[in-house]
Amino acid sequence: MKIAVFHNLPSGGAKRSLYNFVKYLMKLGHIVDVFVPSTADEHFLPLKEVSNKFQVFQVKRTITGLIKSTIRYGPSLRHLADLERTQRHIANVINRTDYDVVYIEQDRYVMSPFLLKYIKKPSIYYCPQPLRTSEVILQRLSQKVRKVRRGSVFRKLIREYFLRKIAEIDRYNASFANYILTNSYFSREAILRAYGLNSFVCYLGVDTETFKPLNCIKENYVLSVGACDPAKGHDFIIRSLGLINQKIRPKLIMVCDRVDDLWMKYLKRLASRFNVNLEIRSRITDDELVLLYNKAKLVVYAPYLEPFGLVPLEAMACGVPVVAIKEGGIRESVIHGETGILTERDEQMFAEAIEELLLDDSKRVQMGKRGIDVVKNFWTAEHAVKRLLWHLERAINLYT
Repeated sequence: MKIAVFHNLPSGGAKRSLYNFVKYLMKLGHIVDVFVPSTADEHFLPLKEVSNKFQVFQVKRTITGLIKSTIRYGPSLRHLADLERTQRHIANVINRTDYDVVYIEQDRYVMSPFLLKYIKKPSIYYCPQPLRTSEVILQRLSQKVRKVRRGSVFRKLIREYFLRKIAEIDRYNASFANYILTNSYFSREAILRAYGLNSFVCYLGVDTETFKPLNCIKENYVLSVGACDPAKGHDFIIRSLGLINQKIRPKLIMVCDRVDDLWMKYLKRLASRFNVNLEIRSRITDDELVLLYNKAKLVVYAPYLEPFGLVPLEAMACGVPVVAIKEGGIRESVIHGETGILTERDEQMFAEAIEELLLDDSKRVQMGKRGIDVVKNFWTAEHAVKRLLWHLERAINLYT
């Protein structure tokens, strides 16, 4: 099969999943060519390393683009016409080539990419989540950030306008998708609510060549992995750890691919207030990350309505139990009482779950072993790419 891949992603879980898809499609003998605008993050897990052909298309700022953006989107979105122009050019290149199918990932600026409007070949749009800015919980968290930043009323109005326009673009672009995949049944329902469009669940997987048990001596810390922003719930974890008896209270290590400096300062002040020993590391290597997973006693995970979340699976693959909030897609991967503990969003309950496993070495070991088995039986990158291939073949058949 000859496959064209498009993305305009930032670093993070979606990019890691795409990297795994491309890597294992190539291992299975398929031809995978990757097309990206220059705005895509290719420093994190560069696809050039695992694809057949890799092309970058420069998003050039033009006078025409500035005028069109201002008329169509407004002055705060003045780069979008140039971004759309670049994605239309990428679509034309793909349409002129003999690809069997096109695999399309999200856009870091508008979520559903402009490319969807211009592709004329069988295609699949992998949509991890719709735009979430209308969710009340994220609005509250955003207000919390803005209090930290002390933004002006004018800036608030500009931001609200910006978010409304992006939501309109996202919905409109999504309407051109013929075949949508997503990462969980939770996300499938969110897509149906946001777009009124059907989608199919195609579960992701973990590269067990990378994430694996190393039989390390455990250290007295718990690990939280995810972007340093309010939606990832790191502040909830700090408050929860502050409720644990100081005699057994573990250190908290946070690993972040993206860092909001002001929010990081807030978390450090919060940790000091709750007497939690906090260490923040950013943009570390996979080898360093895997070592941190293996040395951790637990992985703690508390994002708000996370669509899926690779972190619990990475922890399980390394043989580490997970204490997580029972919401979003996390409920579809962590098996409560077997590979970890799922709790309500309550600091006391979360603290008690952490304390329970900290004090029971045998239970932690048992859950860790169970996690390795569960990942090997269903959640590997090999399993994930086989699931994807079934949908790619189906998309081709439906198109023809």
